[in-house]
Amino acid sequence: MAQSSALPAEQYNYDIVRKFTIMAMVWAVLGMSVGVYIASELAWPFLNFDIPQLTFGRLRPVHTTLVIFGFGGSALFATSYYIVQRTCQARLAFRWLAEFTFWGWTGGVALGALSYTMGITQGREYAEFEWPLDIAITLVWVSYLLVYVETIRRRSQPHIYVANWFYLAFILAVALLHIFNNLAVPVSLTKSYSLFSGVQDAMTQWWYGHNAVGFFLTAAFLGMMYYFVPKQAGRPVYSYRLSIIHFWALIFLYMWAGGHHLHWTSLPDWVSSLAATFSIILLMPSWGGMINGIMTLSGAWDKLRSDPIMLFLITSLSFYGMSTFEGPLMSLKSVNALSHYTDWTVGHVHSGALGWVALVSFGSFYHLIPRLWETKMFSQTLIYVHFWLATIGIVLYITSMWVAGIGQGLMLRSFDDYGNLAYTFIETVEFMHTPYVWRALGGAFFVAGVLVMVYNMVMTLRTAGSEASADESARLAANLAKA
Repeated sequence: MAQSSALPAEQYNYDIVRKFTIMAMVWAVLGMSVGVYIASELAWPFLNFDIPQLTFGRLRPVHTTLVIFGFGGSALFATSYYIVQRTCQARLAFRWLAEFTFWGWTGGVALGALSYTMGITQGREYAEFEWPLDIAITLVWVSYLLVYVETIRRRSQPHIYVANWFYLAFILAVALLHIFNNLAVPVSLTKSYSLFSGVQDAMTQWWYGHNAVGFFLTAAFLGMMYYFVPKQAGRPVYSYRLSIIHFWALIFLYMWAGGHHLHWTSLPDWVSSLAATFSIILLMPSWGGMINGIMTLSGAWDKLRSDPIMLFLITSLSFYGMSTFEGPLMSLKSVNALSHYTDWTVGHVHSGALGWVALVSFGSFYHLIPRLWETKMFSQTLIYVHFWLATIGIVLYITSMWVAGIGQGLMLRSFDDYGNLAYTFIETVEFMHTPYVWRALGGAFFVAGVLVMVYNMVMTLRTAGSEASADESARLAANLAKA
């Protein structure tokens, strides 16, 4: 079980955790709202109003960057800084450097989003920053590594809890991916050309792209899961040995799987076959981690009836299991022939991003917030409301994309009696209008849930401020009485 703190709370650096927590929710609202808007643009194209900055091509990387790196990244900074202090029972190292990671990360994400609206982009999936921002982000990341490693080095516990293993692997792997995928030749302050070309460029991009999912959106959030699920359940991890096997298997296998994004391209066939093989094998450690998390609730299943935070955490693990089954399935060449270049892939990505990443983050934040501000959540009912809005939104989103993607794939592969394509491309676009409307509706449900959480959080912080003022007044009155 994740060790409880042996130090008083005031001896930890919770200020930096609070800042990243608040910023994560700001990015969640902004990034997910942009996502709903561009989803609506695909259903109703007039919404771009012929304004270049509002077009799908410019807003789409704004959405992915604000959600993945703004919301997801800030959530990882917040939880990793909290977990490493609590499990190592040591104060966060280099306070000024930790502050730099907050301002550097927040500023980098904001500048990157603004640059996309102006058309400044590398055009690389999940890596659109141009070279000046790439270098700045590298400096922030190195600072993050120094803070994290030095805190572990200063630990008062001999054991390094498994959550820290996942966070360390995430920090190191993302640094490697970021540097090599962004090797480029600058030609101006806002333009550069990749050091790679042709199929090598594509291979490098998807080695990065899939492992950004594997390490930024999977390994790191598993670190979050391995701390907050046992803490919230009040139970030890189901199998600590399984968590170690899960770690090493996942870390070894994930790096090889990126080529399955390039089936049916000029990539050598043996490379994509190898990637598909590793993708199938990945199912075992992925489900091992899911089972380990869910079975941690053994002996405490009643908490699912009484604790809405456990609903978030366990449901997120269910979506993790589903999306890590769907991914290997789609890596098979026979399935990929249908799913490739369709919205089925979009549905798969969002079942992981919304169902796994977002829900485990929200559950972790609901656990964190009362402890960071030493109060209770303003409303338990609103946590339930958020859960059901989010769950309904995710189901609407991914089912609409399954319908759109599989329907689109079948239409593009249909032939008439004469061997001609049975449907024109525009007919597939017309078919997808209705699923796109449902997708936008699902996104709206999900954002509504986020807004409910923000309201609950703001009211909690206001209550905490009032309680702090009342306590201070009571102490002052007691001191005056003594005088």
